[in-house]
Amino acid sequence: MKHNLVDTFIDTYVQALRDQNASVFAGAGLSIPAGVVDWKGLMRDIAKEIGLDIDKEDDLVTIAQFHVNERGGRHRINQALVNEFSNRGHLTDNHHILASLPIRTYWTTNYDTLIEQALKATHKNPDIKISVENLAITVQRRDAVVYKMHGDVSQPDKAVVTKDDYEAYNETRQLFSTALQGDLVSKTFLFIGFSFNDPNLAYILSRIRVLLGANRREHYCLLRKVQNKDFTARRDFDYARAKQELQVNDLRRYGIIGLLVDKYEDYTTILSRISQKYKMARVFISGSASTYNPWSDDKAQQLIQELSQKLVREGFGVVSGFGLGVGAHVVNGVLDQLDKEGTRKLDDRIVLRPFPYGITDPKEREKKWSAYRDEMLSHAGVAIFLFGNKSTSSGITLANGMEEEFNIAVKRGLAVVPVGCTGSMAASLHKRVLSNFSGYYPSHRGFKRLLQDLGKMDSPNKVVARIIEFVKKLQSSA
Repeated sequence: MKHNLVDTFIDTYVQALRDQNASVFAGAGLSIPAGVVDWKGLMRDIAKEIGLDIDKEDDLVTIAQFHVNERGGRHRINQALVNEFSNRGHLTDNHHILASLPIRTYWTTNYDTLIEQALKATHKNPDIKISVENLAITVQRRDAVVYKMHGDVSQPDKAVVTKDDYEAYNETRQLFSTALQGDLVSKTFLFIGFSFNDPNLAYILSRIRVLLGANRREHYCLLRKVQNKDFTARRDFDYARAKQELQVNDLRRYGIIGLLVDKYEDYTTILSRISQKYKMARVFISGSASTYNPWSDDKAQQLIQELSQKLVREGFGVVSGFGLGVGAHVVNGVLDQLDKEGTRKLDDRIVLRPFPYGITDPKEREKKWSAYRDEMLSHAGVAIFLFGNKSTSSGITLANGMEEEFNIAVKRGLAVVPVGCTGSMAASLHKRVLSNFSGYYPSHRGFKRLLQDLGKMDSPNKVVARIIEFVKKLQSSA
C-alpha cells in the first residue's frame, strides 16, 4: 500500500465529509463479504442452462443476453435475482462505517438492500431511488439518497442485467446518468467493491468519461492488489500484476485514483481511519453542576463559555447533552463565535441532545438515558469532562451520569479529557486517567503532562488554552 497516497485520500475524503460533499459508489465487492453472491455466482446456473462454463467467461452481461436470446425471455434471470438477493447477507463493518458517516448520496450497482439496511440501523431515513419514476419523488426528512443505478431485487424485471438493458440505458434510465453527472462534478467519490473483472465497471467508467470529459473532479477507488497466492504459476502472477498496473493507470483517464491495498481487510482499516479522523473534529462536553465549587459562579460560567467558543473557532464541532449548569453556557459560547463569524448556521457546529424527562419508571429512565448517552457519544472523537455533581435529598453528590458517559466514551474509543481543576466527578476521573495513563492513551504517552496541567487551578482563559492545546494535539495525531 502506498502509505502517503492513502493518507492523502483520507485527508481529502474527511474534508469532503466536513464540507458535506462526499459520496460512495459501491460495487458487488461491498456485498460479497456479507454473504451475497457475485456476478459469476449469479450467472453460474444461467450459463450452464445454455451449455456454457461460467469459469471460462468474463463478459457476463453477454452471457445473460445469450440466455434471454435462447429462452425468449428473462423470467429465469429474474427468478435468479430474487433467489440470490432477497433476504440474503448480513451487514459488515464496512456497511456500518459507511452508513455512520455524514454521506448524503450513495450510488450502487448492487441489487441487494444492504446499504439501506445499514442506514436504517444507524437511525437514518434513506430515500431509495430504484426507477426513474422515483427520482421525481422526495422522501420527507431524508438523511441520505441511495441511487440503485441498475435497479433492485424488488423489481427484478426492471433490473439492468443484459446487453439489451445496457444498450437502452440512456433511453430508459437517462435521468440516473444526469444525476450521476451532477454528483461527479460536485462531490468526491469513493469507489469501493469494484474489480476489473466486474462487468459493470467498464460501463460505469465509459459513462463517466462521456458525461464529464475533461471537466472531472478527482475521485478514489479501493482495489485489492494482485497476490502471488492467487495463482499457481509465477508467470500468471507477473502477467496479472503488470495488467493491473496498466489498469490502475488507465483509471486516471476518468479522474479516478486507484489505491492498491494488500488485502480486503485493509478496506475496513482505511474506512475506520476515515471515521476516526472525522469524529476527532467533534468534541463532546460532558458536565453538570448544581455547584461550581471550587470555582465562583462567574469564573465557572466564563470557563464553559470560552471553551465552547474557542473550540468552534478552532474548527471543532461541539456535542452537548445540555447538562444542568453547563449546557446553556456551552450554547452561549457557540453562538458568540458564530456571531463573530457572521453566521448562525448551527448544523455542523453543535449537536444538542437534551435528555428526555418525565419518565416515571426509574429502570426505564435509566435504560433510555444510557442509550441516549451512547448515541450522543457516537458523534464525537473527544470527550471533555467538567465539574460533575448533582443535588439530591442528602445534599450535593458526584454525578454518576458523568461516570457512565466516561465509561461509554472509553468503550467507544474516544479520547477522554477530564478537567480535574473543575472538581467533583471530573476531578475523580482526572485522577483515574493519570493513574493509568498508558491504558487510556497507549499511543500518546508524551501527552501526560498536558493532562496533568488540567488539574491546576488557574484563570479561566489559561485553563481553556490548556484544554484547546490538548485537543488540537489529539486531533493532529489521529
